[in-house]
Amino acid sequence: MKTTSHYPVIMTRDVAATAAFYIRHFRYQALFTTDWYVHLQSTEDSGNDLAILDGNHHTVPEQARGQVSGLILNFEVEDPDAVYREVTAAGLPILTPLRDEPFGQRHFITADPNGVLIDIIKPIPPSAEFALHYEAAALPRDA
Repeated sequence: MKTTSHYPVIMTRDVAATAAFYIRHFRYQALFTTDWYVHLQSTEDSGNDLAILDGNHHTVPEQARGQVSGLILNFEVEDPDAVYREVTAAGLPILTPLRDEPFGQRHFITADPNGVLIDIIKPIPPSAEFALHYEAAALPRDA
């Protein structure tokens, strides 16, 4: 199978509010909009898509209908400190404050209106202990 694209689809009860959240806070634009589905694309990277779907839409298998749970969206960014300031100023919840992790991330976690966790990440060099778990080509370089 040759994959030509992949992107997450967030099932929700409020398609419009969820789409507006990602447009306002994470620089997405709507490419297709209906009352039950919105396809978003990053204004900064045309290869970065996200979709919002009414979790009760007839295209969702009946046994799977509802809203998303247990999902974390990771956004790797160049400057997590700047994004932290932006989302804090916008009043988004901060579930994990900005910090450096020994496994090689500077990050913080917020959430969308559905409770989907959003982890804003910048890879950083890991501690010596965690560096042993990386393949050499995957080690983050100094910032």
